[in-house]
Amino acid sequence: MDIATLLGLTFGITVVSLAILTGSDFTIFLNLPGFLIVVGGTFAATMIKFPLSGVFISMPVGLRAAFMNDREKPRDYITLAVRLIKKARKNGLISLEKEKIRNPFFRKGIQMCADGRDLDYIRKILTQEMAQSIQREEIGARVFQAIGEAAPAFGMFGTLVGLVQMLSNMKDPTTIGPAMAIALLTTLYGVLMANLIALPIADKLEDKSEREKTLRALIIECIFQVQQMANPTAAREILEPFLPEKQRERGGGNSYTTGSKDSSDRRAA
Repeated sequence: MDIATLLGLTFGITVVSLAILTGSDFTIFLNLPGFLIVVGGTFAATMIKFPLSGVFISMPVGLRAAFMNDREKPRDYITLAVRLIKKARKNGLISLEKEKIRNPFFRKGIQMCADGRDLDYIRKILTQEMAQSIQREEIGARVFQAIGEAAPAFGMFGTLVGLVQMLSNMKDPTTIGPAMAIALLTTLYGVLMANLIALPIADKLEDKSEREKTLRALIIECIFQVQQMANPTAAREILEPFLPEKQRERGGGNSYTTGSKDSSDRRAA
């Protein structure tokens, strides 16, 4: 679970709710027609902008990526790759077939190594799979970006509808104030939906997509080094630049420091 996402949403909703409750009656901020205009219009515009599959498949993928924290640490993959290289140099690549690797992308690459696939074939398959995975995450970010752009616009649309209804019936001046307040609620809904939910999630997905690209590139290079049964020291030197500079300087950062070495590597993968 990504604690930052959960805390941010919880804190934002709590602060907004407390600000409303301390100032006036909460029920005056509830308006079902205005809410339906904002939510319905926003999702209608999003479905027009993207294929139906892009909306209903990418949104769950995006939400899962936004709320799930990355358990994988880049250094753990380097440690695992070095161990697999040593094992392959001693017993052959076929000995890697029964390795228990948690990460499916890494596991698939090692399985291809154990099956005797050549380097060009492995590179082609893994590169294609990485591109497809990154594309799905990027579409998810674009969907939430589109929601964030459309919500304020439909909030303003709802306000205009409310103003038209109010101005068409001005026989009783005492109703103008409440009618104006109701009209402005749709703008409030649109702003909150965009700036508290959709746009922050879109930005988080873009950030995670960039980090995922780096992680996948590291895994692919790890698999290449294993397939070639490279010198373990040379392989580590090739893989170290994928790490953040601070981790490279201190030469540490493995998040699994207890238990046997093999068990630690298997937990990382």
